[in-house]
Amino acid sequence: MNWSFQLYSARNFQPWSDVLQRLAALGYVEVEGFPDLYADAPGFRALLDAAGLSMPTGHFPLDMLERDFSRARDVAETLGISTLVCPWLDEADRPRDAGGWRSFAGRLEAIGATAREAGFSFAWHNHDFEFAALTDGSMPMAIILDGAPEIGWEIDVAWVIRAGEDPRDWIERHGRRIVAAHVKDIAPAGEATDEDGWADVGHGTVDWAALVPLLTARTGAQHFIVEHDNPSDLSRFARRSIETVKAF
Repeated sequence: MNWSFQLYSARNFQPWSDVLQRLAALGYVEVEGFPDLYADAPGFRALLDAAGLSMPTGHFPLDMLERDFSRARDVAETLGISTLVCPWLDEADRPRDAGGWRSFAGRLEAIGATAREAGFSFAWHNHDFEFAALTDGSMPMAIILDGAPEIGWEIDVAWVIRAGEDPRDWIERHGRRIVAAHVKDIAPAGEATDEDGWADVGHGTVDWAALVPLLTARTGAQHFIVEHDNPSDLSRFARRSIETVKAF
């Protein structure tokens, strides 16, 4: 299994050349991109090549995917990204009812069709807001999966747990849709407050020793991506996390 690293985790630890070399030395072979890296895609590709890393997945903003797909395509082709992932919907833009979420799912399905025509895969990446029940009892994540049947899902397991859901249930029911997984850990209650309550993988409360085999068995996930939304020490987080996951 090739372990990837979401570069958003390293945004506060520059320069990127040093970050990439450090990740490669620790044993990571893939990284996942995010929009801040795309301003100079050829330059960043040179850094990846120098470190011996690939970038098969990348996060792209909804606006670019809908309004300037040619830009997303050019970035992806330059960086070697084969799976485009949309990771976010601003709170002000989130629908308030099931009908609105069905319309949003239709937008994602249209992006997916455009992506496939251009030779890419496309997936949605969850946070916690997709699991907040609506007034009619329905759930946005279920509406997205039902209303956009041809797109994939990059599951962020820790956000599923923070939303109060059991990720095992979602993996069992929707495993065929899962194309990638974010491997992130949650600190015990009251701990790591300076890191927004997240933990190094294997040093928190998420049962990754059980979840990784479940994801491997029940999904078609090709990429397992280590992430921490706000680490205070990048080297510590990257090292301890890959030590954990390599034991699975």
